[in-house]
Amino acid sequence: MTLSEAQAYCTTVTKQSGSNFYYSFLFLPRARRDAMDTVYAFCREVDSAVDDAPAGSNPHETLQQWRRELAAVYDGSPTFPVTISLAEHVRRLEIPRDYFEELLAGVEMDLTTTRYATFEELYRYCYRVASVVGLICLKIFGTTSPLAQDYAVNLGVAFQLTNILRDLGADADRDRIYLPQEDLARFGYREEALLARTYSPQFFDLMQFESNRARRFYDKARSLSDQLPPGDRRALTVAEIMRGVYGRILDRIDASKYRVFGPRISLAPSYRIAIAAGVWLRSFFL
Repeated sequence: MTLSEAQAYCTTVTKQSGSNFYYSFLFLPRARRDAMDTVYAFCREVDSAVDDAPAGSNPHETLQQWRRELAAVYDGSPTFPVTISLAEHVRRLEIPRDYFEELLAGVEMDLTTTRYATFEELYRYCYRVASVVGLICLKIFGTTSPLAQDYAVNLGVAFQLTNILRDLGADADRDRIYLPQEDLARFGYREEALLARTYSPQFFDLMQFESNRARRFYDKARSLSDQLPPGDRRALTVAEIMRGVYGRILDRIDASKYRVFGPRISLAPSYRIAIAAGVWLRSFFL
């Protein structure tokens, strides 16, 4: 497969995903958009290896294949469409291999860990599957301030906590409970009730607590953004679009009174585009 064919494959994966991220990528220059499409496609396919593994497959072995491909990205000849494209971008942008190793370790946690005793344990998972993606994106965006790294870490945790609240029911169907066990105990909401998708006053209090925690990470990211030099703030326009989108999703979770066991809470494409356009236009006045 040629490099251009590999890039086209990654772009197609991203476009067909319908992800919230796709609409933000549209506001990037072509070279950076190509890099983002490739990183997204890598994350998507690695995640699918665990969450959507074909019947009869061995997700552990599939992740090992991805590790071998990642090694080939940095010091060999990759053979997967995604890694062929990724090799070019990591070379050009000097993206550390450790970031991708952390991401694979985070995805692998879903094969071995279905409960988290404390928020400290959950934070480690969120960092691996979300914050490191933000750190990778900083290389694509071209930020220079060290504060941008703290921004990316906090925003990644906020995104992942929002996803956890939104997907509580779907994760329970996989026998995964990401909400810390210490929090369930604190509010008197039993694990069995969650697995049975039971609403109760205890559930409402628990979810309000978790939502407030996510908002603190959003607020920290916003505070750090305000401290960045104008050039970095403009470079982070795509991240700010995503903060706008995911922040609205958390608003809707709150507004629904945490009715997350029904249809998945989401935003219409037109609404996501409107958020993206608004953030993009404001970036010109930084």
